[in-house]
Amino acid sequence: MTNDLKSYDLVVIGGGPAGVTAATTAANFGKSVALVDNHRQLGGAGINTGTVPSKTLRETALALSGFQSRNLYGVDLSLRREVTVSDFLGHEIHVRDAFHESLTRRLQLLKATIYCGMCTFLDAHTVHVGLVCDDGEQAPSAPGGEVLLRGEKILIATGSSPLNPKLFPFGHGEIYDSDTILKLDCIPKTLAVVGAGVIGAEYACTFRALGAEVHILDGRDVLLPFLDKEVSEALVGALERSGIVFHWKENVQKCIVQESAAVRLELSSGAILEADAVLVAAGRQSNTAKLGIEKAGVKIGERGLIPVNEHYQTNIENIYAAGDVIGFPALASTSMEQARRAVRHGFGLSGSALSPLLPNGIYTIPEASMVGETEESLKKKGVAYIVGRAKYWDNARGRIIGDHEGFLKLLFRQDDQKLVGVHIMGELATDVVHIGLVAMMCNASANLFVDACFNIPTLGQLYKSATLHALQPIPPLEKEG
Repeated sequence: MTNDLKSYDLVVIGGGPAGVTAATTAANFGKSVALVDNHRQLGGAGINTGTVPSKTLRETALALSGFQSRNLYGVDLSLRREVTVSDFLGHEIHVRDAFHESLTRRLQLLKATIYCGMCTFLDAHTVHVGLVCDDGEQAPSAPGGEVLLRGEKILIATGSSPLNPKLFPFGHGEIYDSDTILKLDCIPKTLAVVGAGVIGAEYACTFRALGAEVHILDGRDVLLPFLDKEVSEALVGALERSGIVFHWKENVQKCIVQESAAVRLELSSGAILEADAVLVAAGRQSNTAKLGIEKAGVKIGERGLIPVNEHYQTNIENIYAAGDVIGFPALASTSMEQARRAVRHGFGLSGSALSPLLPNGIYTIPEASMVGETEESLKKKGVAYIVGRAKYWDNARGRIIGDHEGFLKLLFRQDDQKLVGVHIMGELATDVVHIGLVAMMCNASANLFVDACFNIPTLGQLYKSATLHALQPIPPLEKEG
């Protein structure tokens, strides 16, 4: 082993959204930074296999299939030929490459040092980096093939990977997880999605838009239970009308790859489902198993998750963690904010705590998004509230884009009319939710939207319409008691 020890103010392990944000934040304050990732291309799951690729595929699928045009009177741009995966992967690859170049250039401009290789702890301040990338080749800047790094502070941001239950023979036949689904040779005629979580629902919609027959199987009987019940039920209805078939309260008991290459699923009810391909979306686990983290004294929880305090500090004072490795909500947006605040705390820099108001965006077709309380959570807390709704189809922009099913739902506290919950299903829901988010962060009441003047035609006008609906002289919902 080399005796060459390089010291930095901050060593970041992981080059995804959290890791890159931590590195750039520290570098912007003049700190020396080393970032270690075992992939040649930075970005983590957010750029390489998760957030950006799946959403790019969704948009490309919508464009290629003409799906969005089908509700426009007199317009038909639906697919008229057999489509290969390469048809819709091309744009995803272009977007991904552009992100890689942008991230690397930004870190280089800030004089952060990037190491490509496997990282393991030697103690609470020192890590060993074997300078061999995930493709098995030695990194170009790797004389000797290894290096020791010492960090005054260390931030772990190694992300997560799909959980692969042993029941499914991954690597044999057309059985995929959310990382490998991008490697499909062709669009399957029939796709079975095991797991009705966010990832499963999103990919189900993308492949349905591309013409595949899609079945979703889940042991529960509700889609995305963290959503407001009304939105969850409306989303199920929209997906069913698009042609997606749900198999509720079903668990896969056996998975068999047949000689015909089809996959046979034997379900807990005794039913049999055959599909050309199977996507297993059974959750994720933290990427901490190979870090040798026990040598640093850092505690590990279930599924490899790292417990942290409100500053994203582990049980070891100088070691922080952010992103998927610490668990929920495991979003690119929240991961970046966590990392930024961890770095600020680590180096004694001023900064506020992370807002408890975290928007959640689901890129199904149609999209769904929310921030704040649901009707169910308000009832559980015994808070009296009023509801305002506005339909996309009653909105000029909503009608122009042909959205028949979309709606905005606002929840106001009854006593002071403070906005406490925003729920949307429909086109651009994940963007439109931010109007409500900012209003809630400013402790706004219904008066904000009553007094505001929105451009027409815009989806933003939905907020005014929903607020006026909420303020109609109708009896409010009573506090349960």
